Amino acid sequence: MSPTATPASVAPVSRPAAAETPAPAGRDPFFDNAKYLAIVLVALGHAWEPLTHTSRAAMALYMTVYTFHMPAFILISGYFSRGFDMSLPKVKRLVTGVVVPYLVFEVAYTYFQHWADRGSPPEAISLTNPWYLNWFLAALFIWRITTPLWQAVRWPVPLAFVIAVLAALSPEIGSDFDLQRVLQFLPYFVIGLNLKRSHFELVRRRWVRVAAVPVFACAVAVAYALAPTLDTGWLYRNSSVKDLHHAAWTAPVMTLALFACSAVLTACFLAWVPRRATWFTALGAGTLYGYLLHGFLIKLSRWWEWYDAYAWVRKPVGEVVVTLIAATVITVLCTAPVRRVFRCVMEPRMEWAFKQAAAKK
Repeated sequence: MSPTATPASVAPVSRPAAAETPAPAGRDPFFDNAKYLAIVLVALGHAWEPLTHTSRAAMALYMTVYTFHMPAFILISGYFSRGFDMSLPKVKRLVTGVVVPYLVFEVAYTYFQHWADRGSPPEAISLTNPWYLNWFLAALFIWRITTPLWQAVRWPVPLAFVIAVLAALSPEIGSDFDLQRVLQFLPYFVIGLNLKRSHFELVRRRWVRVAAVPVFACAVAVAYALAPTLDTGWLYRNSSVKDLHHAAWTAPVMTLALFACSAVLTACFLAWVPRRATWFTALGAGTLYGYLLHGFLIKLSRWWEWYDAYAWVRKPVGEVVVTLIAATVITVLCTAPVRRVFRCVMEPRMEWAFKQAAAKK
């Protein structure tokens, strides 16, 4: 769930047709499209959550989206982290694009909660306990800083799965940097590190695109059937099996089962992502902005309890309206004007803080 804060350059793509929206130079429209569509799903999932308390259909859609939207994001993040080598430019980009936003939003979220709670005592700012959406930045930092290790070991993907299973077995991991989630989602990042552009082309085959429709329909139907009984805590990857009150043997079983489900749905999702430049391609470069900023609006909707204040919101027409509002808001938050306003804290240049900048002076 998140967006790639430091996307690496990819091979130049062919010039788009005159009628299409041009993609930023040096970027692949396919991945920008995928990131934008994935961040829309993130926003929809957050917007639907209160509706799941009274609507089985909303719960089915929510469970389906939560099965694959963050795995897809993390997979793409891993793919664009392949070139991370601890060189000065890469470390600088990691600091300015991940560490600085993490620190800024950890403080901002804490005081925002104090304001929204109407005068309740502010919580102590904890830089080791990510608040709400900040978990993804903590995870991205840990995953990316360990990239050289995953590129050095002989069997990185099996090792990542072993770590994920061990994490699911270990309630003692604690909440520091949301390590439970970091470790359970680790296989998706490591798989992304080992993917090539040709692997993404495999899902573009016509039969895959055709099969994706009934597969998604079956996924929603299964989720609808399981909605009354399945603990959605499995989908968040932030709890051990002991915390979820299940036996130890369920850790490897559920880790692999959830991976299989998310892998299939991620492939189906990517199969329908446009390869050409579209009207929303440029928004893919601003997914981190949309991700972090929409958290304020989502929390406001919870604290002000407007889902409960208006009964029509929980009716089918209300669910459609909520969906449209969430998609529109996240789209606006990814636009260039919003990025210009918040670039100073999301992607600061900070030339003064690094040796290379000092040497030029």
